[in-house]
Amino acid sequence: MRVAGGGGGRGGWWRRGEGQRADAKAARDAAQEAFYQLDSTQREVQLAVETVRAVENEATGRRTLADFQQISARVDEVTVGYLTALDAHDLEAEELESSAAAQARRQLEQAQQQLEAAKGELTAFLARLQPLVDRAETELMKVTPAVEQAKRALLAATTALEAVRASGLKADDLAARLAELAPELTKLNEGAGRHGVPDTLRRADEVRHRAEAVAAAAEQLPERAKEIDRRVGSLRTRIQALETRSESVAPALSELRRRFAVACWQDLQQVPAQIPAAVRTAQDRLADAVRARDEQRWPDATAAIGTVRALLDTAEGSVAAVTDRLRQLNEVERDPQREIDRARFALRDAQRLAMSGRQTPDPRHAGPLDAAVARLDRAVAALEDSGRHPDYWHFLTELAGVRETAAEVVTMIRGSH
Repeated sequence: MRVAGGGGGRGGWWRRGEGQRADAKAARDAAQEAFYQLDSTQREVQLAVETVRAVENEATGRRTLADFQQISARVDEVTVGYLTALDAHDLEAEELESSAAAQARRQLEQAQQQLEAAKGELTAFLARLQPLVDRAETELMKVTPAVEQAKRALLAATTALEAVRASGLKADDLAARLAELAPELTKLNEGAGRHGVPDTLRRADEVRHRAEAVAAAAEQLPERAKEIDRRVGSLRTRIQALETRSESVAPALSELRRRFAVACWQDLQQVPAQIPAAVRTAQDRLADAVRARDEQRWPDATAAIGTVRALLDTAEGSVAAVTDRLRQLNEVERDPQREIDRARFALRDAQRLAMSGRQTPDPRHAGPLDAAVARLDRAVAALEDSGRHPDYWHFLTELAGVRETAAEVVTMIRGSH
């Protein structure tokens, strides 16, 4: 019976050994779960760090990575400890002793605690990092729409350029501007992971703006060409009209010479020679504008058109000066008193305003007006004493000066009120 009893004792001892093995396995499972959670957390934190580094400035990114690497080093240490404890004992071996199982349990429980502590450190680091992560994710959300907008703008610019070329316009400068964006598009395609979020957003915005500018210029090009054609046509008509009007210069100047004193027309003697020269130069510059337009050198075409316009303005003014001079001299010859009355009316109007609300005029107003009255009297006297060939042009110039002085005084008085 004692033998049987002894056998029963061995059975209880065996059951205690199996209990130790079960506890060790439970510790192994718990440690394994802690390891999986740690690994998952580490991956999450690593993604967060990469997100921050993609968006934040270099200093912040470098500091974040350094902090993460320090924690990761400790994670590596506890991972090695866990794997060491896991490999120390074969919990499935039949000959596993109770003491070995107990030791395995203790080592695995310690590894579990270290793994959980490392996970807690990672979790705390992620919590501290979260504001940067949130901001970075917000910026990252902008990347895809920004890149897509840039690509759409490039496509629109390409389409507009093709349409312009199909109409017969070369638009080489626009094509060159569009080709300059190809390297930038390559970088956009490489993504923010390689070039960073700030640079990618900046690049996408720049590409979009430049592409939109090319598209706008391309869309305006046909109208620009038509506008230059219209201006060329208008200037060609003006040149023809100038040639027709210039035919009146010689007869008008001849009449001025025949009927009026030399002083009335001597400043106009060069006009007959100036007009043909101006017409020839305008025609040459207009031809330059046409060539530039055909070669699609738009700035050169615009500059040439501006030169033609200035030449015509000057030449037309010269033609008008001759015909207007003859008209003015005819009018004053017929009725010089009309000009005298105009000048005296302007002076009296200024004098009344200067005396308004005053006993004596302000010397700043009275002086110029008194001088203008004397100037008018001298001009009238000179005209009356001039004999057969009065200098009507000097007379008109003096009276115009009198009216100008009166107007200046009126402006001065009203500006002081």
